[in-house]
Amino acid sequence: MTQHSATHPILFITGLSGAGMSSSLKVLEDLGYEVFDNFPLSLLDGLLAETLDHPKPIAIGIDTRTRAFDPQAIIEKVQSLKARLLFVTCDEAVLQKRFTETRRRHPLAGDRPVSAGIKKELSLLYPLRDIADPIIDTTDLSIHDLRRIISGHFEESKRRRLTVTIMSFGYKHGLPREADIVMDVRFLKNPHWEIALRPLTGKDADVQTYIGQDKSLKSFLLNLETMLEPLFERYTHEGKSYLTVALGCTGGKHRSVYVAELLADWVQQKGIVTAIEHRDIDRP
Repeated sequence: MTQHSATHPILFITGLSGAGMSSSLKVLEDLGYEVFDNFPLSLLDGLLAETLDHPKPIAIGIDTRTRAFDPQAIIEKVQSLKARLLFVTCDEAVLQKRFTETRRRHPLAGDRPVSAGIKKELSLLYPLRDIADPIIDTTDLSIHDLRRIISGHFEESKRRRLTVTIMSFGYKHGLPREADIVMDVRFLKNPHWEIALRPLTGKDADVQTYIGQDKSLKSFLLNLETMLEPLFERYTHEGKSYLTVALGCTGGKHRSVYVAELLADWVQQKGIVTAIEHRDIDRP
């Protein structure tokens, strides 16, 4: 069997039709990967032989449209090459909406409803999802979110560095699907019930002072930092390059925003590449 140079990483990409595989491959191409979409596994050894001295990492898209699609064969190839497998998924209802809006036929549906094709594809892809790392759920992601997440996992300059994203969100708008760790800060004093503070956010000094008066905040942050600090080292050791810690309050405007700002400052002081995102700060 052809052996590919370990200095040039190989990434397999699979997932549900309509979930964003093509968009993911485009992002990877922008990041410097040589991209092959819908590539038959039987031709892979020949491709790798031709690219042994090629300077670019390789991303190979394989899904249920691919000729002689065989999940077990893909698993064996991923393991033998010590490659990574990215799985792109999405909620069934959102997938149905996407197919309806674009008037596309699901590749496995035939003359049956889109939902039948999605269920069949899910059953076929389950073994691949089981070994994938990472799994990216695009249900609530914009193309900019997708680019940020994929860049965090696969950009060459960040390959051996951990990037930590601290996110605030509101529970009433749903859990963030991309979060690795979720913490609830709804136990803190809620500025929403103060009329003067309600229109402000956790970035405003008056709101920060109000929340900071809650004696639970300091001990919560200390315990959270104590829990997270050893995880950063372990994630890096295990080859993980991207971690999202999400902090939630009711609306995602006050408490979670302020705590996220505090936590992001602490992470950054550790010398870790840090990003902060306030998902729901502008929602009513």
